[in-house]
Amino acid sequence: MKTTVEIRDQLYARAQKKAQRDGRSMRSLIEEGLRLCLEADERAKSGRYRLPDKSVGDPKGPNPLESMSWPELRDEIYGGR
Repeated sequence: MKTTVEIRDQLYARAQKKAQRDGRSMRSLIEEGLRLCLEADERAKSGRYRLPDKSVGDPKGPNPLESMSWPELRDEIYGGR
């Protein structure tokens, strides 16, 4: 479907730069933005928040932190601060 949308010049310029940097069209950028907005609205209406998966490493592999003592874990967390 074709439509016309008025967007502030400053926002359009930022979006255009983002699209160019990512090597994609303005259409795909706008569609993604609308999709994300609508999905967030659906999640908010469901009343449930689902944490995004930010895990690292092999989920089937051993947990390297399990063998550490509390002082070792603390040093790992704070990075020697």
